[in-house]
Amino acid sequence: MHELAIAESIVAAVREKLADAPIRRVCVEVGRLSGVVPDALQFCFELATVGTTLDGAVLDIVSQPGRGHCRECGAEFDTGDFLALCHCGSADVEVLGGRELRIRQVEVV
Repeated sequence: MHELAIAESIVAAVREKLADAPIRRVCVEVGRLSGVVPDALQFCFELATVGTTLDGAVLDIVSQPGRGHCRECGAEFDTGDFLALCHCGSADVEVLGGRELRIRQVEVV
């Protein structure tokens, strides 16, 4: 479960920037094509924060849709699939978005 490593990295990044400030909330952006399972990340975040300045902090997860561009017809569209198909039937699709995984906001007590 790589979500535990991701949660630990979030905690480490916040602590590196904010030292010993008590944290109330962390908001992360997670793309639907990132391979991260939001519920698993939520669970692992709670484990990773125990005994830290983030203990008890809320993790808000903002889901970002997958976005594709068809090289055949030029259409742009939302997708939740790793193997994106355009509405025209083409599989020649460039992924434009949905792989995001970043800390968007941190709320200090």
